Amino acid sequence: MRVISIASGSSGNCTCVVTKEARILIDAGVSAKKIVEGLCGAGIDPDTLDAILITHEHSDHTAGLSVFLHKYRATVYGTHETLQAIISSNRGKPLPTEQFRSVTPGVILTVGDAEIASCYIPHDAAKPVAYGIRAEGQYFAMATDLGCYDDTIVKHLSGADAVLLESNYDRDMLLAGPYPYHLKRRILGAYGHLSNDDCGSLMVSVLHRELRHIILAHLSKENNYPELALASAQAILRKNWRYTEPAPKITVAKRDVPTEEIVL
Repeated sequence: MRVISIASGSSGNCTCVVTKEARILIDAGVSAKKIVEGLCGAGIDPDTLDAILITHEHSDHTAGLSVFLHKYRATVYGTHETLQAIISSNRGKPLPTEQFRSVTPGVILTVGDAEIASCYIPHDAAKPVAYGIRAEGQYFAMATDLGCYDDTIVKHLSGADAVLLESNYDRDMLLAGPYPYHLKRRILGAYGHLSNDDCGSLMVSVLHRELRHIILAHLSKENNYPELALASAQAILRKNWRYTEPAPKITVAKRDVPTEEIVL
């Protein structure tokens, strides 16, 4: 299994997972041109894409979807509420909705050799989910755009060989920054985003001896620095890694260009 973050941040998110029999995109929040460039740079023909998994309808997860779908025929998956929100926000412009398929959180979806799990997450969107992909004896799981987490989300992430976790903001930077009060309140709330500290706590909840990779994702451009998020996660990992096996590698997903791929 290969995991490639094409882009990640508050300005756009897109991740590609490649298995022996499936090519899957998670979110399409950057331009179709960037998506195609990211896929081709990883040696993936966009025409061979099997599925696009949409976590929720916000533009930083769907901005390139409409243009991409007018050229490529991948099936789009999301909750019924998410897909309806995408259709409504498209303002009457034509969308190939015959390519849309609904997913139900907790029900496994199969694409090629990949078993795809979905889990509801608390965020201010129609009915957002996080995804996990299992294939070839490996499990990759992600969770971004959530203001808090519970045992169901921890279970969704547990046992993964690689996890992609939101590390959106540094609390002090957010509170001292230029955002208006209502936006700060939204980000800090239960349906907002995870801070560096929150990410660290979630990471500790899913540590196990076979976890090999941790990807920090969806960093805010205004309220975080990659170096700050990385230092925070590394300090927490050093304090909490209890196994004799080597600790997992922590990578910060890049905002505007693909991050070096992970091979499981």
